Amino acid sequence: MTVGEAVVYSLRGVTQRYGTREVLSIEQLAVRRGEILALVGPSGAGKSTLLRLLGFLESPAGGELTYAGQVVDADWPDLATRRRVTMVFQRPHLLRRSVAENVAYGLHLRGNGQAGALVGQLLADVGLSELANAPAGTLSGGEMQRVALARALVLQPEVLLLDEPTANLDPYNIRLIEEMTRQVNEAQGTTVVIVTHNIFQARRLAQRVGLLLNGRLVEVAPTADFFDRPQIPQTAAFVHGEIIY
Repeated sequence: MTVGEAVVYSLRGVTQRYGTREVLSIEQLAVRRGEILALVGPSGAGKSTLLRLLGFLESPAGGELTYAGQVVDADWPDLATRRRVTMVFQRPHLLRRSVAENVAYGLHLRGNGQAGALVGQLLADVGLSELANAPAGTLSGGEMQRVALARALVLQPEVLLLDEPTANLDPYNIRLIEEMTRQVNEAQGTTVVIVTHNIFQARRLAQRVGLLLNGRLVEVAPTADFFDRPQIPQTAAFVHGEIIY
């Protein structure tokens, strides 16, 4: 297995610092092409920081991060490569425009003038066709998050990064977002990395799960092994709902 063929991201000795405080230290991690990888752990464990590194929103303080076999540094990735990766944040920031215009915005920025059919299909997929012309600011929190997901998926990214996409949402919206995530992974082979506090969501969606504690990836394993046969006591405690830090 070569990095370029089967691995999207490879991290070796990757660290991140904010000021003098080290917030992340990943000895080794490979994100496989076409998988759904869930990152779990308590608040402040470094999950969102790791996701921001994968989204090229921050540069690591040390170590080596590669994407599609090429080292990420001050001069790379270029814009075309960055556009292959799309991130959905926990709190979506929508434009003061209609729902459909929000979903189409990224396509227009990329000069795609044939956005109508794609936007219409995505709005149908996330159950928002009837609200296509509604002002985005009038939506509920769950509807806003579905718009944010559709806005990401309409770009047909190779990698979809999700940072707590269903936090504080009701079961109906959680189900829709999970179904769309699973569908794009299965139908298009999109690689998905999802940060979630919901271990049940991780178990439903992911092929592999990784546990972060204090900025360190302490265990990553196939989902069944992670939950049923954890290798370290911290993972066993976490999956049983005990407080760990």
